[in-house]
Amino acid sequence: MSLKSVLHRQASRLLLALAVAVLAGCASAPPKPAELARGDYRYARDYISWLIEREMRANDITGLSVGLVDGQQLVWAEGFGFEDVEKAVAASAHTRYRLGSIAKVLTATAAMQLAEQGRMDIDRPLADYLPGFAIRSRFPGAGPVTPRNIMHHHSGLPSNHLNGMLGGEPAPIASLVGAVREDYLAYPPDFIFSYSNLAYTLLGASIEHMAGMPFARHMQRSLFEPLGMRDSSFESRPALKEYRKGQAVEPIALRDLPSGGLVSSVEDISRFMRMVLAEGRAGDRQIIRPETLAEMLRPQNEHVALDLDMRIGLGWMFNGLGVHHGGPVPNHGGTLLDSHSLMALLPEHDLGVVVMANSGSAQASVKKIVTELLTLALEAKTGLRPPPEPAPVASRATDAAAAADLSDYEAWYDSMVGLVRVNAGDTSLEAEALGHTFQLDPLAGGRFGLRYKLFGLIPVSVALFDDLRVSMTNIGEHEVLVGHIAGHRMLVGQRLEPSPIPRKLLDYVGEYEIVGTPPGGMVPDRLALRLEGGLLVGECSFSQMPGFVLRAALQPISETEAIISGLGTGKGETLRVVGGEGERRLLYSGLELRRKGD
Repeated sequence: MSLKSVLHRQASRLLLALAVAVLAGCASAPPKPAELARGDYRYARDYISWLIEREMRANDITGLSVGLVDGQQLVWAEGFGFEDVEKAVAASAHTRYRLGSIAKVLTATAAMQLAEQGRMDIDRPLADYLPGFAIRSRFPGAGPVTPRNIMHHHSGLPSNHLNGMLGGEPAPIASLVGAVREDYLAYPPDFIFSYSNLAYTLLGASIEHMAGMPFARHMQRSLFEPLGMRDSSFESRPALKEYRKGQAVEPIALRDLPSGGLVSSVEDISRFMRMVLAEGRAGDRQIIRPETLAEMLRPQNEHVALDLDMRIGLGWMFNGLGVHHGGPVPNHGGTLLDSHSLMALLPEHDLGVVVMANSGSAQASVKKIVTELLTLALEAKTGLRPPPEPAPVASRATDAAAAADLSDYEAWYDSMVGLVRVNAGDTSLEAEALGHTFQLDPLAGGRFGLRYKLFGLIPVSVALFDDLRVSMTNIGEHEVLVGHIAGHRMLVGQRLEPSPIPRKLLDYVGEYEIVGTPPGGMVPDRLALRLEGGLLVGECSFSQMPGFVLRAALQPISETEAIISGLGTGKGETLRVVGGEGERRLLYSGLELRRKGD
């Protein structure tokens, strides 16, 4: 090790020790004035700085940067912690982070620019703009996959094409055109919200084709250069540091640039947010027309019954942040293995916030910081404060009538957290999910409250579930679980009914391994196909997440094919059996799985 390296390491350790000492003195939040002066963001900066330092210390976050936009001004931009610990480089407003799925907002913006130029009709089939694109379908009479339904995640395309997505030497995004030709749509287009990285990457491939240049170069010319975003690029393997439990890790290579390959800084993303708040203008340039931007910020899925209260525009999400008293909150987050980010706007008040972090443990902290900063900035600018907390929810029902029909709920359910078995007790339901036990207590109006069962025995309240209520309802032919929180409804699961399993599929029950080079990132250390309670069940677990077991039911549709049961992201996708006598293999998302021992 060179003397220079030793000095850098000693300096970084000293800086970290000083930072810990300073943070230790920040035990309490700064006092809030009785009233915030209009346009004065000093308290917001002080409080959020305290919150950031607390979150970083509590969650082992190495580096984080924050930006606050008011109209056409970046009123606050600052870095906390380290961009590079070993070199003692402090995080700043210009620190570059991987922004993951925030890339989708920019990809959608580029598609809409092509639409303005008459080079793309977002309601025409994607195949018109991506030669050779085709995918199998089990939905005769369904509409086509289009740029529009891709941008609001209702294309019906599978969520991912895992083979080649992470690690190794990424293939060109156009290679996915041939890779998915033998795959199936998960749903008919415009049927249900189903988040798809694959769909956005194919949209990016169509942009690449129509632009006549590599996707990354087109994004440079159409957005980054006109906006002066000098720290921004689309890259598969950027030269920056990320951290896992305080240890530096190299960013894993990513194939799907249009859906997750954006690298940028809070200063640069503030330029993009200011353009959006200025109705598409940046200085004297019109980057995108006001009416086009208005369409992107218009909810596109109000006609989709299964989406309940979830709303999404073209590229922009509208749910997930609790700043409802400020009007619509278009936002988008980005999550990769070791980085997290979130961008959110309050267009009615010309406010925007972005937070970026370079550590795998930062996801919850990033969301908390964005929500708190947007709330305080709104109060500082307008005087608007969050509405009072709602009255306490109804107490748990204890009468016999409330518990009389609990047996009707006994069944298997698919849910947002995988396969769930629900059993009825005398006065409550018990649910097994992810290796943990939960108690569902009946309430008035056919709803249930949720408590965690400590050690599988003792029901305890957990803040995460205190305001969540669950009910059952029918939407079309689907018996679904609905989550109720803060006045909003969301789809959380579906009741499953076991169906006959062909003998050939039963022969494939067993433990599996991935053939060839497994995808990068979180590689499962255990894969299995099980028969349980009349269901064919797929299981996987990860060494990085002890005790976490992801389980999904599979619905057979032939002797050689089954689809993942349930509704929503990752569901409806196809598992196929291949191989002859004495060799059992499965195909899923481009991966080949081989049964152990064959």
